[in-house]
Amino acid sequence: MSLTLYTDEYFMKEALKEAQKAFDRDEVPVGAVVVCNDRIIARAHNLSEQLNDATAHAEMQAFTSAANYLGAKFLEECILYVTIEPCVMCAGASYWTRIGKIVYGARDEKKGYSTIAENCLHPKSAVVSGVMEKECAHLMKTYFKRKR
Repeated sequence: MSLTLYTDEYFMKEALKEAQKAFDRDEVPVGAVVVCNDRIIARAHNLSEQLNDATAHAEMQAFTSAANYLGAKFLEECILYVTIEPCVMCAGASYWTRIGKIVYGARDEKKGYSTIAENCLHPKSAVVSGVMEKECAHLMKTYFKRKR
């Protein structure tokens, strides 16, 4: 049995740092980290505006970075920490990476995968929701309030 010093909250705080980077760059503030064996192997945030690419979501960037780090396309032993519930595109990508676990902060009532296509995750992927939900939602609400 391995004993970890890190918690879901610890890694979600790291994802929130990435979301803050997106916020500071006037991107939708979503941040993600991929963890393998209690080590962050990938960090990412939304880059859709900067790259002029609708697919440049934090999760997509993190999956690519993690796969490059590991030299493998499958992430079965990894955990994705993301501040907002993944959209269907990112959930579908998580299916193809075979990510072992997804931990997200706040639900996305409009565009989250659970609202649109609940069964699009890999059947072996565990999901934990609501980790630091208030902090994750606050950054998103602040961003969109500023946009209006």
